[in-house]
Amino acid sequence: MKKLWNKYSYAITLIILSCSLSFILSIQHHSNDQDKYLKIKISEGDSLWEISDQFSDQHSLSNKECVSWIKKHNEIDEDRIFPGEEIVIPVSKEEVSSTQELASAIDE
Repeated sequence: MKKLWNKYSYAITLIILSCSLSFILSIQHHSNDQDKYLKIKISEGDSLWEISDQFSDQHSLSNKECVSWIKKHNEIDEDRIFPGEEIVIPVSKEEVSSTQELASAIDE
């Protein structure tokens, strides 16, 4: 065992460091993605297609691409979603807040 360590210690250390770095970067990337996009809560009767259609003017994807994006980024395997779930959709938080500010200015 000691001969094996002496012979391959650099390779073993490099592999361990690479795996650790990959894990850390994937966690950071995943959390940063979720912070940029709008998170919505699913209501009774909602579907991925309806959500995609409802926000179609705020994203540049087709309905099919949007549903695929939602499924991928929320780790949804099937087309089923359940009331009370929170999902991230491909709509920028900044875009939604500026749209709400414009809508509130119209009411004044």
